Amino acid sequence: MFKSAKKMLSLAAGVAIGLSAASSAWSASSLEEVMKERGLTQKDLLAAAKTYVPTGGRDEYIVFASGGQSGQVIVYGIPSMRILKYIAVFTPEPWQGYGFDEESKAVLAMGRIHGKDITFGDTHHPAFSEADGEYDGKYLFINDKANPRIAVIDLHDFETKQIVVNPIMKSEHGGAFVTPNTEYVIEAAQYATPHENIFVPLEEFNDKYRGAITYWKFDKKKGRIDESQSFSVELPPYSQDLSDAGKGPSYGWSFTNSFCSERYVGGIERGRPPFEAGCSSKDTDYLHVVNWKKGEELVKAGKAETVNGHKVISMKTAVANNMLYLVPEPKSPHGVDVSPDGKFMIVSGKLDSHAWVYSFDKIMKAAEAKKFEGKDPYGIPIIAMKDALHKQVNVGIGPLHTQYDKAGSCTVYTSIYVDSMVTKWDYCEGKVLDQMPVHYNIGHLMAMEGDSVSPDGKYLVALNKLAIDRFNPVGPLHPQNHQLIDISGKKMQLLYDMPLPLGEPHYAVAIRADKLKPGVRYKSGWNSRTDSRSPFKTRAGREKTVRTPGKVEVFGTLIRSHINPEIIEVTEGDEVIIHLTNLERAQDETHGFAMYGGNVNLSVEPGKTATAKFQADRAGVFPYYCTEFCSALHLEMQGYMLVQPKGYKAKEGGMVEGVKYTEADYNKQVKTNVDTQAVINSVVAFITSHNYKDFPTVVALVEDATDQLGFAEEAKKKSEAAAAKKDWQNAMLWANQWWQYQVKTADMGLRAKTFLEQNNAKKIK
Repeated sequence: MFKSAKKMLSLAAGVAIGLSAASSAWSASSLEEVMKERGLTQKDLLAAAKTYVPTGGRDEYIVFASGGQSGQVIVYGIPSMRILKYIAVFTPEPWQGYGFDEESKAVLAMGRIHGKDITFGDTHHPAFSEADGEYDGKYLFINDKANPRIAVIDLHDFETKQIVVNPIMKSEHGGAFVTPNTEYVIEAAQYATPHENIFVPLEEFNDKYRGAITYWKFDKKKGRIDESQSFSVELPPYSQDLSDAGKGPSYGWSFTNSFCSERYVGGIERGRPPFEAGCSSKDTDYLHVVNWKKGEELVKAGKAETVNGHKVISMKTAVANNMLYLVPEPKSPHGVDVSPDGKFMIVSGKLDSHAWVYSFDKIMKAAEAKKFEGKDPYGIPIIAMKDALHKQVNVGIGPLHTQYDKAGSCTVYTSIYVDSMVTKWDYCEGKVLDQMPVHYNIGHLMAMEGDSVSPDGKYLVALNKLAIDRFNPVGPLHPQNHQLIDISGKKMQLLYDMPLPLGEPHYAVAIRADKLKPGVRYKSGWNSRTDSRSPFKTRAGREKTVRTPGKVEVFGTLIRSHINPEIIEVTEGDEVIIHLTNLERAQDETHGFAMYGGNVNLSVEPGKTATAKFQADRAGVFPYYCTEFCSALHLEMQGYMLVQPKGYKAKEGGMVEGVKYTEADYNKQVKTNVDTQAVINSVVAFITSHNYKDFPTVVALVEDATDQLGFAEEAKKKSEAAAAKKDWQNAMLWANQWWQYQVKTADMGLRAKTFLEQNNAKKIK
């Protein structure tokens, strides 16, 4: 790629490291030494330069990947491949307090099946909300294959807000896929079952087992799925798989592939060959072509049946109203991908070596002319493959998924499972352009904004099922491997291997980072799961404990560096409810709350109110503390819950401190406080003399600092009142508390000052 190592080293020094060639610390010779010691090539350095994001820099794209059996979503950046967050969805997650506070328990409770708590999920296919086919960065949807459910994640705070349970499916893989204006979230069944919650023997499989596609109505104003306006389409007992929504000329239609259209039911126990033998005997399976707009009209016209309280359009009604067709597709396909212009669909079969390009226009012409090669056993019209096919291209053994290059291009990329490679090809002309090996057994692959009407191209991520020898051995259970590929040139270039050690990630979607507008704090006293003010919101100075027979309810606050109340007294057997509001205003000042022996664990972000509820089932002493290192006095942010035995009577006498303070101690502390206030005043003068209101981050810091200074003034008054009574013990303690608030004020102020200095310097440059 370069004629000499000298040119390559100059590029690395200038681009990857950002220093001039004259720098003695990072000279060409030192790079040569590093290359030699580590066995690096010029190509390695170029790849590093392309993925390196400098300290404090931001990624261009943000990826949301399924977390597989973890039941979560993984968030990372591109090109750096740095993991940023795990979003808790179907599974309790302690760091975020998900499944521990009462607010998130209510979300998990939405996912109960037949009254049973389900704390496991197998997430597969995330999808962004869209407007006119473009990602709008507002919501993310993710499915659970094991327990057919769809979750709604609000990208304002990256929290799960809703889980809906499919009322007729017992298994699904084909979710979540979104229509171009997020009218519906599509979810397709996988393994056929009776739609009713009854027992039906396998001998009646063909007659009483059914597949389905559900169209979940999404209310964009509320940010929630409206189950009452959702519906399903009954399908034959083929194993429906992945889907995609039409766009442009194919808007209003959706496409779902299938496997095992043989409807074979194995049973080694019954002397029959296994499922895989019967489910791969035909040369083709079926692509389901569904007019969801027509389905919407049929539901409104009252032509849907009700099953388990859910509206279902029968196959008979769908066929009679020309909303459902079948098209033969390569056997055992695993993905149907609609082109950005909505004119073509690409399907590949795992047991084939070809990618099949279907023309929507040809399918519609055949449907309108009622040109069918026959009907399936359930009366659904079948459009002949020759009347629907645009191109057929040999791309490699075991093709799976396809992603489209930048808008206006005919270039696509297909994952090749058996050959462990990616094939770049032209679907307009039907020719292969490039192939690149990956490690190993690639499943899905993802391009930047690849499922939108205007994909960006630039990068591709191969989501490989096996890592084998790519990383340090960590036992028999290996991580999976996400490989970043540069697709900006004629030839694909592998840039980065990233191990993913959480679940079995399946699919991922990537969005431009500048489309995301996440908040950095909540409105004071906010229930983040319902997006509303919490009825348990507590302000500073309004903390209280309410006692009723058998119940103690605490309304407390969290702020650096104390929990209020610091002592909670209850009686053995009481129900204890603790509501905590984080009073911080600055971003990233999260407080936690954990207590010994009670499975109590909260994460309370700035402005949030969270609730812990439990039974004080035994007498004892139960320390609690803040779990987030929030300040220099983090370890002092503690308290005790004292569970008194029934009938307990307190002994006479008060608290005794271990240290006795004098007037001299008090005067020394006051002098420190006066000096600290002088520092604060100088920082305030700097901030107010600059354009601090131009920066929301600084405004929040100033608001937080102002709050802290207000607390300092209250502590000062208490200190002076005690000193007036010559109560040097309390005078000193309150003077110290006054200083603690000053320190927090100074901390916020200095952070604001630094931010202003750095960002105003950038403006000058």
